[in-house]
Amino acid sequence: TTAHTACAKWLGCTSPLKCKPMFEQTFKNIDDILHKDAGCTSELDYTEQSSWLLFLKYLDALEADKATEAVLEGRDYQFILSEPYRWAAWAAPKMSGQGADGKIDHNAAMTGDDLKGFVNAKLFPYLAGFKQRASGPQTIEYKIGEVFGEITNKIQSGYNLRDVIDRIDELRFG
Repeated sequence: TTAHTACAKWLGCTSPLKCKPMFEQTFKNIDDILHKDAGCTSELDYTEQSSWLLFLKYLDALEADKATEAVLEGRDYQFILSEPYRWAAWAAPKMSGQGADGKIDHNAAMTGDDLKGFVNAKLFPYLAGFKQRASGPQTIEYKIGEVFGEITNKIQSGYNLRDVIDRIDELRFG
């Protein structure tokens, strides 16, 4: 869809011939998952739900890059999100050790009601609270709070949410 093409550009896809099939297939798979979910009833829902997940993955990657840059420059970096709310902690914890190759640790990754409960009862309230904690309306914290105060997780099945997260986690930015 047009929204998904815009997402591909936002994700840094600079070579349409290379990225387009990968992104199109990923978004088609996500749409197929969301189509089966009782909470998502329209393309608008698919786009909204994909967008908040993509944003959190992108923010995690951006912050990881900024933290690495800070280390290389010998300075500290203050993450926007507290550790339990970062993508790598709640959405896609990775296996460690030899042969892990950045694969999701399915023993540590939440799924089903645990995942849905975390997202609805902890993640969204935490993110919505940024609006009140922000130093001003022009900050990213305020904007995060504004957005997450207006939207909700409509994905009713925690298993569908896990499937969507797994698809989004396969995407690479840059």
